[in-house]
Amino acid sequence: MTSSPRPGGDAPVRLLYGITVAGSAETLLRGQLGWFRSRGWDVHVATSPGPLLDVVRDREEVVVHRLPMEREMAPAHDLRALARWTGLLRRLRPDVVNVGTPKAALLGCLAAWLTRVPARVYVMRGLRLEAAGSRPTRVVLWLAERLTIALATDVVCVSHSLRDEAVARRLFGRTDHPLVLGKGSSNGVDPDRWDPDLAAVDREAVRQGWRVGPAELVVGFVGRLTLDKGVDTLLAAVAELPDLPLRLLLVGSLDDPLLEPAIRALGDRVVRIEETDDVASAYAGMDVLCLPTRREGLPNVVLEAALAELPAITTTATGARDAVVDGVTGWLVPPGDAGALSAAIRACAASPDRARELGRAARARALADFDPQTIWRGLESVYLARLEAAHRPHGRWPGRGPAA
Repeated sequence: MTSSPRPGGDAPVRLLYGITVAGSAETLLRGQLGWFRSRGWDVHVATSPGPLLDVVRDREEVVVHRLPMEREMAPAHDLRALARWTGLLRRLRPDVVNVGTPKAALLGCLAAWLTRVPARVYVMRGLRLEAAGSRPTRVVLWLAERLTIALATDVVCVSHSLRDEAVARRLFGRTDHPLVLGKGSSNGVDPDRWDPDLAAVDREAVRQGWRVGPAELVVGFVGRLTLDKGVDTLLAAVAELPDLPLRLLLVGSLDDPLLEPAIRALGDRVVRIEETDDVASAYAGMDVLCLPTRREGLPNVVLEAALAELPAITTTATGARDAVVDGVTGWLVPPGDAGALSAAIRACAASPDRARELGRAARARALADFDPQTIWRGLESVYLARLEAAHRPHGRWPGRGPAA
């Protein structure tokens, strides 16, 4: 879908979101796009083609633009994508561009700078360079991050530890003022989305479907099965607990084939769900969520599980440690430490009442600290402050009535 040329006079302020793939737009921007539209913004989304893009368009009632991008470095493809970005911005003439995920952030920020978009907001959702295997790759990723930040007028980090890590890696210049909205997150967690589905789940029926006994502890993982997410550490930790009545639930696609032998070695102690639209049932059937990740921005899966009153075991890695209060809403362990992870799982099994108490505290914290509208209103304030600083004339400001 394309847009008509920009009208003048009482035209609403135009806001363009850029994200690399349609699947990320469907999950990471859920509710946010429609909220801004309801506030009077003219909302557009640019992302790679995919069936979920139609879901975004219909659910949020916004304009979508199919703009092919490659997730990995691909110079020839990236140059073509930059040309498409520049052409799109020249046609739309947006007032605000919000970009997130590495490739869309770099190309979108560069095109917005070239076309003089007054408000260029980069939402930093994580640092890929933390997990880069070689020094040359880390250098390239550092340069890409630094350029994106330099081109942006505003940077919003999704967690305090992510901002601290970016500062420590000298990604910000002296004039940069990176923000964290509230306690963090890029979109918060919405109980109105999860609570009805969670309430409709028959927990015992779900567990019976997995052939889980009533005395077994279900340790769940939701996400891509990769080394980056620490799945190798999780498999090693479960292997260290042969005496524990335990089932490991893995929900997500196997993106790293190197993990397959360790999964097979655990035999029927593993329950696999590769693709599902019913993650609520998975949460409802678990006893504890485990995310032994090596890096994050701020893990949405921990916040979602918290709404199901699930405690979480995660790591002290960047971003992950912001999602759990150690000993209050779950457990924190060092990344890559299978022994510490197995000890936390054993502690959860040893005191079910304590685990349920932590789960209730996790839900209370998610509701109090990660309300979506806290994030959305914070972003709106960033947008409007930047536009006002740029003296951008408009007949109508979102949420403010006619301009003076």
